[in-house]
Amino acid sequence: MPITGSKLTRRGGAVKAEEPGLKMSVEFGAGGGYLSNMRRFLIWLAVLGGLVSAMSAPAATGRVMKVLPQFLDLKGRNSLTPSLYERDLYQATLLRETNQCSGMRFNVQWKAKGQTTAPLKIQVELRGVAHGDYPKQLVLEKPVEPGGRLSHWTVFDLVGEAYKDFGRVTAWRVTLWEGTRLLGEQKSFLW
Repeated sequence: MPITGSKLTRRGGAVKAEEPGLKMSVEFGAGGGYLSNMRRFLIWLAVLGGLVSAMSAPAATGRVMKVLPQFLDLKGRNSLTPSLYERDLYQATLLRETNQCSGMRFNVQWKAKGQTTAPLKIQVELRGVAHGDYPKQLVLEKPVEPGGRLSHWTVFDLVGEAYKDFGRVTAWRVTLWEGTRLLGEQKSFLW
């Protein structure tokens, strides 16, 4: 039922009805004025900001956490028992009695986070006893796959004829690469 003799005014998005002679006015809800447009703008701005931050994911980061160089006996073992104390004792024995060694094993603990743009690889560089002017050098390399939040272990073995030809390892360096970009490294004291 229409209001007769009333004065209708519109302010922003609200409609206001005033009855002449009465000191009463009725306001019919807030329409889509300034606040509605501002709210809509802020929502679109938040959505756009979320999309931009998702598209610009951080580059991969990584590191080599630990390197365990270990001698292997003639049966390919680095320890006689699973005890860490026994392993260290057996490693000291193999270091003294080199005729009991058949090779070396490098256990590498590494971790990579973020989105990779190129394949990852771990590289173990070895230096041996010098014959002539320069020491012998050898590079072992393996491609690796990142995954999960935990660290990973990768094993490199230098055994058999390759170990005999190379001789005693005097220094080593382990690096983690994403394509041609260095992510992390660990090296021995003599490197």
